[in-house]
Amino acid sequence: MATIYEVSKAAGVSLATVSRVMNGNVKVSDRTRQKVLKAMAELGYKPNSIAQSLASNRSNSVGLLVSALHGSFFGNMMSTVEDVLRKAGKHVVITAGHSDEQQEKNAIEFLLDRRCDALILHAEAVSDEYLLELSQRDVEVVLINRRIEQMAERCFYTDNELGGYLATKAAIDKGHRDIAYISGPLFKQDAKERLEGHKRALREANITFDPELMVEGGFHEEEGAQGYLQLTAVNKPFTALICANDEMASGAMTAARERGVRIPEQLSVVGFDDVLFARYLYPKLTTIDNPIQKMGNGAALWVLEHVYKDKKSRHHTNLFAPKLIVRDSLVAPE
Repeated sequence: MATIYEVSKAAGVSLATVSRVMNGNVKVSDRTRQKVLKAMAELGYKPNSIAQSLASNRSNSVGLLVSALHGSFFGNMMSTVEDVLRKAGKHVVITAGHSDEQQEKNAIEFLLDRRCDALILHAEAVSDEYLLELSQRDVEVVLINRRIEQMAERCFYTDNELGGYLATKAAIDKGHRDIAYISGPLFKQDAKERLEGHKRALREANITFDPELMVEGGFHEEEGAQGYLQLTAVNKPFTALICANDEMASGAMTAARERGVRIPEQLSVVGFDDVLFARYLYPKLTTIDNPIQKMGNGAALWVLEHVYKDKKSRHHTNLFAPKLIVRDSLVAPE
């Protein structure tokens, strides 16, 4: 196996220069970098990752915490972050916190033990105080889908209140007045904000919010189905159903159809997230675009810019605007 000394000799540069190329140092000219890379390729030289890590005090790995490993929403986020970082020669270590405070803390400690250079966190259960304390340690912390004022410049999030408002306003604009709502778990910041947006749209239309036409779900299909059944058990009519994510909307639509309800003629449904399957449901789901891929892209670019000093990788915004995606599941009431 070739050695770093042979690479240095073949490229006609110093050992320090070879080391800088291997560690991605931006102070090396493109011409010199190409000479070193050419020599490495011709000699079949494979850098020792452990030695690189010790020399540069970098592991070239980024920890990514998600709430769950299943579903289109988190799949889109994980694939975007991994793609951006992999193209820059970095690796991603992924773990799940399952929206539980202790499990999130355990997952974060797991990533810290792996000497990750930065942490990108979709953390829902740990407190702001915990995350602020974590951000004071010797590792950079970036948040997705959450905003903390003291670290706002490293938070990448959507305007969930506006998204909830747009979903309900779309139903109101179609002429609906009897509108039910299935929220996400209300200990989660995004679920609370979407519910506030729903209430704002009702207020603007002079529609009184009825607590009996709102149930709390869990962001999964089964909670959407159960939520629909709970709402119908109240025996108060509603012609439109707003769901805080597409999975619950899908479950609610299935439960309604099994009870003989025609969608959208008898019940209009609006979701949130615009995951891939939303456009393949029957009828196709009207929903709110929640740009999780843009949030993941922004977080990954922030890490490349601020941790790895890659000035070509710049994020342009921290706040992403949701937008209404009109499809077939929302029509005027009969």
